[in-house]
Amino acid sequence: MPSVYIKTYGCQMNERDSEAVAAQLVAKGYTLAVSEHAADVVLLNTCSVRDNAEQTALGKMQAIAGDLRRSRPDVVLGFMGCMAQSRGRELVDRLPDVDLVLGTQKFHRAADYLDDLLSGRREKVVDVEAEPGSESAIREHVLNGRGGRAVTAFVSIMQGCNQHCTFCIVPFTRGPERSRTIPDIVSECRQLAEQGVREVTLLGQIVTSYGRRERPIQEGKSGFVQLLEAVQAIEGLERIRFTSPHPKGYGDDLVEAYKRLPKLVESAHLPVQSGSNRVLKLMHRGYTRERFLEIISKLRAVRPNMGLTTDIIVGFPGETEADFEETLALCREVEFDNAFLFKYSPRKDTPAAAMSDQVPIEVIEERHARILSVINEVGARRYAALISRRMQILVEGPSKKNAARMMGRTRCNRIVVFDGADRHRGQLMDVQIVKSGLFTLYADPAIVNLPGSGTSVHDEPFVPCGPAHRP
Repeated sequence: MPSVYIKTYGCQMNERDSEAVAAQLVAKGYTLAVSEHAADVVLLNTCSVRDNAEQTALGKMQAIAGDLRRSRPDVVLGFMGCMAQSRGRELVDRLPDVDLVLGTQKFHRAADYLDDLLSGRREKVVDVEAEPGSESAIREHVLNGRGGRAVTAFVSIMQGCNQHCTFCIVPFTRGPERSRTIPDIVSECRQLAEQGVREVTLLGQIVTSYGRRERPIQEGKSGFVQLLEAVQAIEGLERIRFTSPHPKGYGDDLVEAYKRLPKLVESAHLPVQSGSNRVLKLMHRGYTRERFLEIISKLRAVRPNMGLTTDIIVGFPGETEADFEETLALCREVEFDNAFLFKYSPRKDTPAAAMSDQVPIEVIEERHARILSVINEVGARRYAALISRRMQILVEGPSKKNAARMMGRTRCNRIVVFDGADRHRGQLMDVQIVKSGLFTLYADPAIVNLPGSGTSVHDEPFVPCGPAHRP
């Protein structure tokens, strides 16, 4: 049977889509190749959020085509995902070696289309049409990863976005919001738990918009909170995460859920994008700086040790030095554990691309360096404050950077590396933090309360996610 190599660019939604395609192909008898050089099919799952992501994928495909077509002319090359959706047939016209262009609502068609291409029934396939029900077609998982059985999994609960931020192309590449049913999602999560998964991350373009049109508010609880309650009840699951939300989705019912649902971990990725009300209005974000800070205050009131990360765009059109200083001040005030920083990139057909006062690239670069320094400074201080603390982790598997060591994640989403063994995979265990690095913690194996080790640190104060926020 043929082998397939899938390279993924972009967000966790893209990771999940790639995994589902891989699982569908494996079910049809395909094998997963470790690189494009060993594959009969090479698929690039693409991102359109920034121009750099598109150019990287285009450059990669050009390199693959130039390399592989000479030695293996029958290899099948394809684009999937957001860039495939936005550019469609243009990709085949620009790169004639490309055989398949698969849009964001067509991932479940990959196996059939590849069968047609490999058998010679079709020469090219370009399918970027909308398909009703496609949001429920991404269910399959590949649970053998990183040298063993996966104990965490992404679960897509919805597709699309109705927010239409002025900088974002996602509503055009992913379409309008479409939510799966709660029973369907719970069934998938239950199957994962039965296969040894201990933690699920619920995914959506704006995950807190789940069921907004399909599921009415019940007893003051939004459809998303109702879903969290249903997943909470699944036996075998230990932790629930979700991403990416929108600040507008953080009603009091969701804030209260952090206190009420023990499996909902105290971790929130809350994209602020800017600390300036003027820029937030230009972005069409729908909240103010004051409202964002109010949400943070409420979250820390119910979970003092809440882990907080964010997204920030640097150099949005018209951003002044004063606007940027407001963003810096907000970062210092909130003290995010980490932040994903994006240099503004004009996207075709978005309102921001046509705005006047585009910020010069040299200004964007300088501001990016300044805010990165602040984020790293704050993060280093918060991570260093955890040294000597005992924290609970879920052991996920070998460290990505050093396969000889194991890694786990705290409830508030901090990575912890320690000397352990594969038998600890999937365990919830307490570790003692002995060192901090750049957004990584290290635990001393001598004081890990491993089963049968005879050592315990339960006489020390237990801090699930480290120090509370200090003003």
